Amino acid sequence: MKEQVSGARRASRGARGSGVGERETERREQMMRAALEVIVERGYADTRIADVAERTGTSPALVIYYFKTRDQLLTEAIRYSEDTWYAENQRRMAEIPTAAERLEDLIAMNCLPENPEPLSYWLLWLDLWAQAPRSPGVAAVRQKSDERWRETIRSIVLAGQEAGEFAPLDADDFTITLSALLDGLTVQIALEDPEVPPQRTYELAMRFASGQLGFDWKPPAPGRARKRGM
Repeated sequence: MKEQVSGARRASRGARGSGVGERETERREQMMRAALEVIVERGYADTRIADVAERTGTSPALVIYYFKTRDQLLTEAIRYSEDTWYAENQRRMAEIPTAAERLEDLIAMNCLPENPEPLSYWLLWLDLWAQAPRSPGVAAVRQKSDERWRETIRSIVLAGQEAGEFAPLDADDFTITLSALLDGLTVQIALEDPEVPPQRTYELAMRFASGQLGFDWKPPAPGRARKRGM
């Protein structure tokens, strides 16, 4: 009987501990989402701990308790945004049968407005690039993010080559070129350049990718929705 009571108490404490852990995770995520909103609205340099605390209905001291410093909060918020984006990317990729379609969907996720918040995502990157040369912590986040992005493209190219869908070009060279092309085009989306609207960036990137990799692609006819990996 004593062993049963002791075990029940341990289970109860474990359940309470698990609940506390979940609440802390939720609170951290709430603060990171608030930080992302403020960065998009005001910029990385002008985002303060007090802004995040006010938006989440907490105190600056509590935000500091979870994140220690402003820079840690902001860099972890950007990592959180990246992880959320890649989770959605992986979900979509798993449902798309061919490498060419996966590459098309990846490009669309960066360029087209019906995909997960490209404008907000690229506004964050504008700030990340601007801060990286002056902040070692931000620079490390930028480097890891770029490596992850290039590996995502490269894995699709290699899979397409193995399946006979793509031409046998150098996958690393293509990956660097396409990632740089997408970076440049989507900066124009973030800046809302009227000469470079989202649909145009998508079509330019797809023409480049299909031409280099040797697969057929045609832009959707006016008024028709692009086939999406959903």
